[in-house]
This record gives sequence, C-alpha cells and structure tokens, in this order.
Amino acid sequence: MHHRYTNRLVCLFIALSLISGSAFGATRHKAKGHATRRSALKKKLVAAAHHPISHLSRLHRKRVPSGNWSSPTFADSTEGDSVDGEDLVVRRAAVQALGPYNGSVVVVDPSTGRLLTIVNQKLAFKSGFQPCSTIKIVAALAGLNEGLIDQSTMLRISRRKSIDLTEALAHSNNQFFSSVGYRLGYDKIIHYAQLFGLGEKAGLNIDGELPGTLASAPPSDGVGMMTSFGEGIYMTPLELAGMMTVVANGGTLYYLQHPRSKEDIDQFVPRVKRRLDVQPWLPQIKPGMSGAVEYGTARRASYASSDPIYGKTGTCTDSRSPTHLGWFGSYNELGNNKLVVVVLLTGGGRVNGPVASGIAGAVYKNLSEESYSAGSRPASPIALISN
Repeated sequence: MHHRYTNRLVCLFIALSLISGSAFGATRHKAKGHATRRSALKKKLVAAAHHPISHLSRLHRKRVPSGNWSSPTFADSTEGDSVDGEDLVVRRAAVQALGPYNGSVVVVDPSTGRLLTIVNQKLAFKSGFQPCSTIKIVAALAGLNEGLIDQSTMLRISRRKSIDLTEALAHSNNQFFSSVGYRLGYDKIIHYAQLFGLGEKAGLNIDGELPGTLASAPPSDGVGMMTSFGEGIYMTPLELAGMMTVVANGGTLYYLQHPRSKEDIDQFVPRVKRRLDVQPWLPQIKPGMSGAVEYGTARRASYASSDPIYGKTGTCTDSRSPTHLGWFGSYNELGNNKLVVVVLLTGGGRVNGPVASGIAGAVYKNLSEESYSAGSRPASPIALISN
C-alpha cells in the first residue's frame, strides 16, 4: 500500500513537471522574451502591409507583459483637482465611475465645447500619451475622405478572411488599419491628425495644459504602426475629447473651455477652432463605433448603460515609459442631447481599453439616473476663432 501511494506521488510529480516545464522555461527567459516581442510584432506589421496573405494571419493583437510600472494602477485620482466652476453633478458621476483607478475622466458638451468636468487634472493636462487604437478613428475618416476605402471595402487580414470597416472598428483590427496607414502615407496621416486637433492644445486659456506631439518623421518600423497603435503620436485626454466632439456634433472642432466660476459660466461663449467636412463619412464610421459597444471591444460600456453609445477603445504600452494604457473615447446620443466622455487609465496589466469603456458606461449610467441634461445651446453667439 505504501509503495502504491509513493508511486502515485512520483507519477503526479512527473506529470506536473512536464506540464509546467514550458512555464518554467518562459519564466527563466521572460526578460529576453519581453525585449524581443515588440520588435517581432513590428516586423510582422511591416511585412503584412506588403504581403497581406502570407503574413496577416500570423499577426496578433499586441500583448503587454505584466510587471512593475512607473505609474500605479490604483490611486486617488481626484487629488489636487480644482472643482471651481465644474458641473458638480457630472463630476460626482465621473468620480464614482472611475473608482480607485489611476486615470482621468473628461466630460464635454459637444454642442459648445464646455468642459463639464476634468477628473485628475494633472494627468489630463500632461504632454500626452500614445493614443493606442483610438487613432483608428482618424485613420478611418482619413481613408474615407481620400477615397481609399468606404464602408463596404473588404481588406484581407489573413489567407482566408477579409473584413470591412465596421468590423475593423468594432473589433479594433490592427491589420486593417495598418493597411490603411500604408495607403495614406506619413504626410497624410500627420495632416489629418492635425486637422482633428492632435499635436496642439485643445483648450482655450487653460492653465497648465500642455499639447501632445506628432512624430517629425515616419517611424522606423513603418507608418502602419501609426494608424494601428498610434506610434509616434502623443495625445492628451483633452485632445481626444476635442476629436470626439467633432464626430458627435457633425464637424465642429471647438476650443475646449473650462469655466472656473459662476460668472464664467454665465458669460460662456463657445469658440470654434475649425470646421471639418466630415458629415459624408460619419454614417460610415458610426456602425463600427456602436458595434464596438454592442459586440466588440467596448462591450463593458453597454453592461453599465443602456443609452446608445458610440466609441473606440485603445490598449497599448506608452513607448516613452513602461506604462500600460487604457483609452476610451465616446459620446452618447439621445435626440439632441449628447455628451462626450473620455477615459484614460494608466498603470499595470489590469488597465486596458475594455476597462476604460466600462468606466465611461458607468458615467453615462450615473447621469441617466440623475436625469441629467447638458442643456440647450447658449443664447449667446458662437465666436469663430479659426486657425
């Protein structure tokens, strides 16, 4: 009996050793694997753009290893914020939705450009983070405007599969948008990014705001990385909020204004930075943005809120620092009542775009329970400050 019991233990030990062997080896060579994974993925993206059938089937979503990060995943994100002039109902909804995560929530009235709340102003005003897959909104509109794609264009992503724009946006397909980037080229990618307000301050006279930046030359690993992961582009939460107001309101890029007192609110006048002719293309990207929420990468937003939400997630590691990012740019649509909600999360492996989308969905839900309305457009005229 004793020998039988011992033999079973030996067999169990051998089986466990065999099963865990690869995991042990992966642990032992973890540092080397992490160092080469990003380089290998970039090579595949470049190759995929020129040889779509043979390479795209092997291209997977970029994975980011767990580990120590320069930015904590959890923190008090309200520390140091000034709430003077903010809409306190909106701020409460955003703070409750963000919970313990280290991140920023920005809520804007897209009909005026008024910032209703900025949670974690220190983070929102910084010089920017890699936009990850949220840049695909710019890539989609640029490709449509240049006549390179339309909603029904099928681009091959593997030997046996092709997808259209709606599915590519809903599932944030890197191969599709890498191909769009190579068709656009570096100059046009930068041109359209600038049109949507990237690389410049989004706000008007907001103390402490720094602009994001745009690459001065194409990335060494190809322009496909710019339109799939946002490589070479650094965007602030305010810049993404400005970009989303353009999509939400049909083409007007406002200067975002952050009233600091009741007097500022009473005297508020919307100010237009530029108007973009995107109306023809919005019906072609909206199905993909709603699809992201209904069945794609932003499904968590629909778990929290039943309101119609359009959005785009982003998940990657900021290339300037070992900080994992989770983005979600969105707006809801209830008749003429719209709000733009942008979420940026920073930290470790628990941070990603789907989590950010769930936080945004909770903001919408909290405001819906308050029967909140951003209000009608102000009676005062809209000032045009175009550049």
